[in-house]
Amino acid sequence: MVKFAMRQQEAELKLIEEETEKRVEQAIQKKVQESLNAEEIKLGVQRRLEEGRKRLLVEVAAQLEKEKEAALVEAKQREASAIKIPSQITFIYEQARREKIELERMLEENRRKVEEAQRREALEQQRREEERYRELEELQRQKEEAMRMKKKQEEEERANQIKLLGKNKARPKVSFALSLK
Repeated sequence: MVKFAMRQQEAELKLIEEETEKRVEQAIQKKVQESLNAEEIKLGVQRRLEEGRKRLLVEVAAQLEKEKEAALVEAKQREASAIKIPSQITFIYEQARREKIELERMLEENRRKVEEAQRREALEQQRREEERYRELEELQRQKEEAMRMKKKQEEEERANQIKLLGKNKARPKVSFALSLK
């Protein structure tokens, strides 16, 4: 009888421990869900995307400006050297003008290429952030599924324990009486 009481007490303690563990796990799950859905995470992703775009634009603008200045300096030097030689002035002037036009065209083409590269980089960054967000959602879904499975298993174990302990008349009574017929 003492063994039975001790087993019953151990089973009850185990049930209390499992219930406490379950409540703690639910509280943790709730906190994780709240942090995943927080606007701060979404705003952080947006902020990083914007910072990357701005930084890229500044770098490209500086590079284009340097190239433009270098091309203008080179064109002016050619014009100045062309002016010193009177016999070739017209030819060199036209050549310098054509080179200047070509350089401006190249700068414009470079600017377009840089803008396209920036756009692709921004799209790729956005795709990576969205992929990461989907991975986090999938991880969350898997954790929830694991919690459901664990809860189901715990409920089955609890039902088995109740059945074994004879609570709620879940176990049939066995009679050991000898019949003398």
